[in-house]
This record gives sequence, C-alpha cells and structure tokens, in this order.
Amino acid sequence: MTERTVTAERVPPAQLAPQLRDAITRLNRRVRQTRPVGDLTVTQLSALTSLRLAGALTPRELADVERVQPPTMTRIVAKLEDRGLVQRTPHPTDGRQVILAATEGGRTVIEQFERVRDEWLARRLVELNEDERETLHRAAEILQKLARA
Repeated sequence: MTERTVTAERVPPAQLAPQLRDAITRLNRRVRQTRPVGDLTVTQLSALTSLRLAGALTPRELADVERVQPPTMTRIVAKLEDRGLVQRTPHPTDGRQVILAATEGGRTVIEQFERVRDEWLARRLVELNEDERETLHRAAEILQKLARA
C-alpha cells in the first residue's frame, strides 16, 4: 500500500466532504465560465439544457427543475422564445397549460456550448500525467455513483 493510499483511507468523510464540495464547485464554476461569446445568461443556458435533457416540460416543471420561482422562469422562457430557442405547444390533457421544448436551434446552441466546455476541459486534462487522468477517470465514476444516490 502506498503512502497516498494509506492517507486517503484515513481521511474521515466529515473532512473529505467540504474538500470535495469545494473542488467540485470551483471546477464547475470554471467550466461554466468557459463558453462561446454570446448574450445568453447562465440561467438561460441552464433552462435550455434542462429542456434538452427532459425533452419537454411545463413552465412550472421547468421552474422546479431550475429551482426558481415561476415568474422568473416566465421571463427566462420569454427571452429564449424571442430568440427562437424554445417553442410552446398546447398541453395534451390540460388546455390551461403549455409544454415547452428546445427547438432545433436551441439544441444546436447547447451542443456548441458543450463542445467549447469539453474542449477546454480536454486541454486541461492533457496537462496531467497518465496516473492523474486515470485517477480522475475513477473519480468521475465514483461521483456519478454519488449523484445517483
């Protein structure tokens, strides 16, 4: 057993939790800052991404997913609609509601943003040695497991 392994085994969860949270938060912030020049806000991008992942949601469902109040989501959706990135269709069972979905243009915008972010991260990963990249590969699997819990 290497010293690194012994040290890692001795880190109690209560000590690891804030360290891991901080590292994830900082990396996430840095990745989010890496985006093509454009006038979409982080909030608008997030809403558009949620629609792309979900396929379609009511405005209330989207507000819940994004953890914002419905009036805030109404403004976000209006701006995305104005740009042709989101479309409204009648709800199939409730005439008082609508269903929101990303348009082809909206999906293309998200794909461009994801490509730029992936390229930035790939350039950073090249700077690491093979062992560090393998450790991150394993960490990614573990983080996905934590996210499913």
